[in-house]
This record gives sequence, C-alpha cells and structure tokens, in this order.
Amino acid sequence: MGRAVFTGKFPLAGEQLHPIDPLILSQTRTTFSLLILVPLLIFPYKGRGGWRRIQLPASDLIQCLVLGMLGVAASNYFYYVAIQRTSVAVAIVLQYTAPVWVLLYVVARGQQRLSLQRVVAVLVALAGISLTIGIVGSNSASAFHLDRYGLIAAMLASFSFAFYNVGGHSILARYDRWRVLTWTLMSAAVFWLFVNPPWKVAATHYTLAQWAFLFVFSMISVLGSFSLYFLGLQYLEPTRAIIASCLEPVFSILLAAVLLGEGVRSIQTLGIVLVLSAIVIVQLPGRGAEDREAVLVDPIE
Repeated sequence: MGRAVFTGKFPLAGEQLHPIDPLILSQTRTTFSLLILVPLLIFPYKGRGGWRRIQLPASDLIQCLVLGMLGVAASNYFYYVAIQRTSVAVAIVLQYTAPVWVLLYVVARGQQRLSLQRVVAVLVALAGISLTIGIVGSNSASAFHLDRYGLIAAMLASFSFAFYNVGGHSILARYDRWRVLTWTLMSAAVFWLFVNPPWKVAATHYTLAQWAFLFVFSMISVLGSFSLYFLGLQYLEPTRAIIASCLEPVFSILLAAVLLGEGVRSIQTLGIVLVLSAIVIVQLPGRGAEDREAVLVDPIE
C-alpha cells in the first residue's frame, strides 16, 4: 500500500499537488495507532484497567523512549523511504537482514558463541544481499540502477530493527508486549511532533480520503498485524512463529509483482531466496542451552 501511494498507482496518490510523503506515513502510522491503543489498554475490563496497566519504572520507561525514537521512528521512516526510492522487494529483503546484524552483535559481546550454523547464515545473507541489489552478477554495474539513497535508507532501517531487537529484548522478557509497544509508540509519536509539528502537517492540505487512507493503513499495519502475530504466539512456539513470519517478504514481493507490476529479475530472485534462507538458518534452534535463550525477535515494521 505504501509503494502504491508513492508511485501514484493508488487512486489517493493521484493528488499531484499533495502526494503523501514517507514522513507523514511514518508519523500517522504511530500516532493513530497510539490514539487507539491507549484507550483500549486503560479502559477498565473485569475490574482491571487504568494507567497502571501501562506504567513502567523510570529506568525502563527511558529505555522504551529511546527504542521508540531510534527503533520505531527511525526504522519506519527509512523503510518507507527505501520503498519509495527502490522497490518493495529490495527494501523488505534488506530490512529482514536485521536478525543477521543482531547475531553479529551478540557474538561480538560474547553473549553467544560463534558456530558453523551462524557463520553460514551470515555468508549466505551477504551473498543474497549482493545479488539482490546488483553488487554481484552479470552487468552488475548497470543492471538495476537502484537509487543509492534508497539502498542506504534500507540498510539504516535494518540497523534500526536490529537496535530495537537488542535493546528491547530485556524489557520484553519482563513486561507485557503491549505495554512496551505503547511507550515505544508514544516516544515515536512525540518525536515526530518535534520533527514535523502539527502546523506543518496541516499545511499539506491532504484530502479527507487521504486522511482516511492513513488511518486505515495505521490500523492494518500496526494494530491489526500485531494482534494477529501475538495471537499466533499463543499457539506456536516463538521459534516457529518467527520463522513463519519470514513469509512476509515472500508475500510482499508477490503482491508487489501482481498488484503493482514490479518485476524481479532472475538473479534478484536467487538473492531473495538466499536472504530468506539465511534468516531461517539464523533462527533455527541450536544444540547448546544458551541457544535456547533466543535474542532474535521479529522487527516492528
């Protein structure tokens, strides 16, 4: 949906004077979701409710606020910039290399041991990235003509996802995920208010239909998707749920090809398959006890 808006293939994007910007898409995505999520969490239910449901100690609250700015806000923005300037396939494949960067971090910190499985995963991922963005392959210098800023944005989005995974792991182990999500969304929403104040948003003069699209987009891409993913976690082991979520890039690429006419070259297809394979290899359970303490979690998009 984001790519369709950026390219003008969605009717709402036909507003040539006021196209929807990646900044607005990122800002409204977090803000609208927060405005709906907070009342749902604090509304009394079976004698429980109020602000106590989302309260956090000061130290953990600060950590959530940092994660909201450098994790949620940064990753959302750079991800949509990457979609706008490259393609859905390139953006989402590079984004999903986040587990690989998390792996390198935890190994460097001595939290996990380097194993053949992990080395293979990193090498396969790097090979896949090279093929996907055209660094390696026939006529690699001119085959894809990918926007450099778009590629940089995609990698920054991936690093932001990795930062959220590493920084949020300890909090998610102690608190309800919705509580953590509330404060990270709060931080991102407030951050965007300083970057893009309300009067600048009003100056865009978006139509009612565009605002309706932004609201529906927020509900689908944040509240709807997280509700379904957490529901799946009730029935699946975390490792299986995360590996199943790796189908997201596959569906995204297929939908972009069918609905937006985005073609994927054969060498790019091979690269995408390699990256997805690396993600699965990284998240397969290891033999050691320490491997069962999984640090890799699914990124917030």
